[in-house]
Amino acid sequence: MKSMKNNIVVLASNNKKKIFEIETLLSENPSIDLKVSSLRDIGFNDEIVEYGITFEENALIKASVPAKLGYFGIADDSGLMVDHLDGAPGVYSARFAGEPCDDSKNRMKLLECMQGVQHDFRKAKFVCTMALVLPEGSNLRIPEEWQITEEASDFLGIRRDHAMVVRGECHGYIATEETGSNGFGYDSLFYYPEFDKTFAELTNEQKNSVSHRGKAIREFIKKMISVFEGE
Repeated sequence: MKSMKNNIVVLASNNKKKIFEIETLLSENPSIDLKVSSLRDIGFNDEIVEYGITFEENALIKASVPAKLGYFGIADDSGLMVDHLDGAPGVYSARFAGEPCDDSKNRMKLLECMQGVQHDFRKAKFVCTMALVLPEGSNLRIPEEWQITEEASDFLGIRRDHAMVVRGECHGYIATEETGSNGFGYDSLFYYPEFDKTFAELTNEQKNSVSHRGKAIREFIKKMISVFEGE
C-alpha cells in the first residue's frame, strides 16, 4: 500500500464538475487544507464494479477504492425511486432501459411504466448519498454517531470508524410528459410541487437549493470538515 497522502482527497470519479463543486465548498473553510483529485489523477483507470443493492453501499464501494491506495476516498451515488414501482429504478437508474446507458430511453421506459397511473400514486424521490472512507493508515476516526452500520461494515469489509455516509432526498412526482430542457437524466419528468415545475424547468440556483445532491453535499462537507478537524 502507498503511504497515506495526508492532504489529498480523491473523488472516485473523473467528473470535473463534481470535483470543482467539492473544491469550491472546501475553499469556504480555509482551516482545512485539502486538495481534491480524481481517479485519473492518481493513475487509477480500471472500472469499479458497483455490486451494492443500496445507494449507500455503492457510494462506499467507490470511496473505498482510493482509500485502499492510501488516499482519503469520497464518492457519491444517486438515482430515482418511484413509489408505484416499489422503489425502482433505484440503483439501476442510469441503466433502467438496459445497456448502454441512455437517458432518453430511460425516460421513455419510465413513462411507459407509469402510463395510466393517477397523480396521487406517482410519488417519487431523488436520492443522493455521499461517502467518506479513511485509508488504513489514518489516525482520524469517524464519530460513532456517523459511522456506517455493522451490516455494511461486514458486507463491504470496511471498518466502521473509517467510514460514513450522508443521504439527501428530494420528493416530488413523476410527470405524464417531459417538460423543460435545463437538466439531464430524469429531470424533465421529475415534478417538484413547491416550484410547480419539473427539475428541468428550474434554474441551476433553484435546483441546487432543494435538490437531493445539494442537500447531501452540504451536509457531507460539514461533517467531513469536522472529521478532519478532529472534533
